[in-house]
Amino acid sequence: MLPSKSPGHHVYIARGTPIYRRVSIAFLAAGLVTFANLYAVQPLIPAFSSDFARSPAAASLALSASTFTLALSLPIFASLSDRFGRKPIMLFSLFSSSVLQFAVGLVPTFWGIVAARALEGFTLAGLPAVAMTYLSEEIDSSSLGFAMGLYISGNTLGGLLGRVLISLVADGASWRIGMMAFGAVSLALSAYVAWSLPASRHFVPRRDRVQDILSRFAHAVKRPELDALYLVGGLLMGGFVSLYTYMGFRLAGAPYHLSTSVIGLLFFAYLAGTFSSSFMGSLADRIGRHRVLPLNIAIMAAGAALTCARGLAAIVLGMVVFTFGFFGAHSTASSSVGSLGGAHRAQASALYLFCYYTGSSVIGSLGGLFWTDMGWRGVIGMILAAQAAAALAFLFAKRKLSTT
Repeated sequence: MLPSKSPGHHVYIARGTPIYRRVSIAFLAAGLVTFANLYAVQPLIPAFSSDFARSPAAASLALSASTFTLALSLPIFASLSDRFGRKPIMLFSLFSSSVLQFAVGLVPTFWGIVAARALEGFTLAGLPAVAMTYLSEEIDSSSLGFAMGLYISGNTLGGLLGRVLISLVADGASWRIGMMAFGAVSLALSAYVAWSLPASRHFVPRRDRVQDILSRFAHAVKRPELDALYLVGGLLMGGFVSLYTYMGFRLAGAPYHLSTSVIGLLFFAYLAGTFSSSFMGSLADRIGRHRVLPLNIAIMAAGAALTCARGLAAIVLGMVVFTFGFFGAHSTASSSVGSLGGAHRAQASALYLFCYYTGSSVIGSLGGLFWTDMGWRGVIGMILAAQAAAALAFLFAKRKLSTT
């Protein structure tokens, strides 16, 4: 396939060329680094609780601190990339977060780990804030889908492998060795991305005033249907993180007594989400997002309720059903934000991600209080309440969604 040109005669990167393969693999590697490092601590939260004598809610801050600072810094890095370029911001994100991941394994105190993770979350945001913009600017429109799909696959695969591999290393050696190993491998992959990713050819620097940036975000906030979808994303993500985080505590105790590595294997339930994202996207194209989103919320609720069973097989099935529904709901809600965003699509997407990760942080830590005071049924009660609130928020957006 011949590369196409923009009106300014800049060549776009087309599928079938060597540079296209390099870019696609580079973004697969970048997604692996970012999301493996972000979520590697999730299966370690019970270990943090016991090693540092912290409550489950406090131990969960090792994850919540990083997702919260990531949420805060997404719009910051998006704006910085408009001035300094896409590739420099992404490389800063990859290298700095990799160094911090290695450093977490050396920090002796729990609150030092939380502080390091908060700083790591801030630096991690540079890649997701910019990656899709770089691809949209540099890849020929007819070849964009595959490259974008590889990047998203890297995100999903990174989140899965990060959780599973750290669990295996933690059981075989120690979680500290696992964190340092992740940091070292991430530095190597970051160096590969730096070598293989070409500099932007279509990037035009912008020096927007702060007032202009805030004005665009204000327009994306003044749309009630978008606000409702931001809330849906945050509530559902908070419940999702809570279920996986505190399931580790539940299965490590009586009557299951599962090891960290076995609990980590349960994250393979994520593969159900890989399927549901595309399946529900196709279904939404046929019957409408306004029908698919509540369907997935209902599937999540059914899966959450099923995890209250005592049998391990039923619990795992509940996790798979819950995960299937969550990723279907997330893909539907996020695509709806993109469709409804109009001229302020970038700002609307950034606000959705901000609420998505803020929900992960706030509700994810709140779940620890329910676990401590009420056990697993308390956690599920909180998750179901969040889903009910998401369903109510959806009702405000339903009329607009029925037209997209």
